[in-house]
Amino acid sequence: MKGVFANAIPVILILLAACSGGFAQTHTTIRHYKERIDDTPPEIAQAEDAIQKNDFASAEALLRKALDADTQKNGPDSKSPWLYQAWFDLGFALNGLHRTDESIAAYRKSVAAKPDVFESNLNLGLMLARANNPEAEQFLRAATTLKPTAHVEEGQARAWLALAHLLENKKPEEALQAYRRASDLTPKDPEPHLSAGLLDERQKEFSDAEAEYKQALALDARSTEAAIGLTNLYMKSGRLGEAEPLLRRLAAERPDDAGLHLQLGRVLAAQGKKDDAIAELQTALKLAPADADAQRDLADLYAIAGKNDLAEAAYRTLLTAHPNDAELHRGLGKALLLQKKFAEAQQEFLAAVRLKRDWPEVYVDLAFAANENKNYEITIRALNGRTMLNAEMPPLCFFLRASAYDHLRDYKHAAVDYHQFLEVANGKYPDQEWQARHRLIAIEPKKR
Repeated sequence: MKGVFANAIPVILILLAACSGGFAQTHTTIRHYKERIDDTPPEIAQAEDAIQKNDFASAEALLRKALDADTQKNGPDSKSPWLYQAWFDLGFALNGLHRTDESIAAYRKSVAAKPDVFESNLNLGLMLARANNPEAEQFLRAATTLKPTAHVEEGQARAWLALAHLLENKKPEEALQAYRRASDLTPKDPEPHLSAGLLDERQKEFSDAEAEYKQALALDARSTEAAIGLTNLYMKSGRLGEAEPLLRRLAAERPDDAGLHLQLGRVLAAQGKKDDAIAELQTALKLAPADADAQRDLADLYAIAGKNDLAEAAYRTLLTAHPNDAELHRGLGKALLLQKKFAEAQQEFLAAVRLKRDWPEVYVDLAFAANENKNYEITIRALNGRTMLNAEMPPLCFFLRASAYDHLRDYKHAAVDYHQFLEVANGKYPDQEWQARHRLIAIEPKKR
């Protein structure tokens, strides 16, 4: 007969991945329960064979047959010593069938039948965490106090990792303590350090985060996540000179890692090294053509570098996949505006305004594009919309609206905005100030 928990490690690995997304499993272990229970029904071993073949439906049928027979023989309060094994296997099979609630119920019965089993408590805690059930903490904490059937340190470390991930949002200090416990148990595993670094960074404990990322890199020099985390810290603190050589070294060692090229491109862009940054982002996209973040970064960088034709093409490609993204419409509109494609630019700014009506800057963009198209009514409406969001308009906006009123021969409103412009310009816009004064001479009634 197979061991009671021959299939327990695979389900733990599945659940760890589903619940956290951050657990690192570098190898899978198989546990063999040493106690032999002679009266275990043959259906249990048959079910475990089916589970090994991913035939979860057959496994469920066999396990339910054994459990039903035991209930008929011994009643609902049966104390048969193999029950926790059957309920554990049933929880595994039901999880494989994506029946989460039933899987949780089966694991609960396994724990109730034998509360001191590490694997049952861990799996139940993980399933409850995945279901956002607050009871998860109780069972994960219980697992940290119990001894796994095999690979003791690795199993206990997984329990502490699972508990830490669960506690991150509500009890960050306890989560960091749990990561330290996991690290003590598996000192060669970079995962606890990486997760602790990410949490420290979110808590704005940047020096602690830096130490954790460095430790993760020392344990796994190929950890892209640790390298990116560390260079993000360098960028936040203005230490770009430290970020660039680290990323260049890592990118040279791993030329096929798109994430490293993307991060290096961002660091170079932050230093104003636009051409080098563009080359790195282009490399990242060759390696990962579907990376939307890299596509957007490259489009923005083209725009910053004044490569407006390339920016236009990049924004258009992004908009085919994200037609309701206001920022992309604005980016495309600005690239078109700088190429003097005023009519197309106006349409993009209008789209951006419709999608995000509380965005003051895009109203100004729309006003400038409409003014170039001699659509003075739209210019005025755009700037009026800008005023409704924030009365403090840039000085040139008053001049622009005054000019639009002037073209429409609404001299009364034009004069009001020309005067407002002159009050706030303070000599910063000499050409427009000269024009405003001369237009006021022309349009205002002469004083007698």
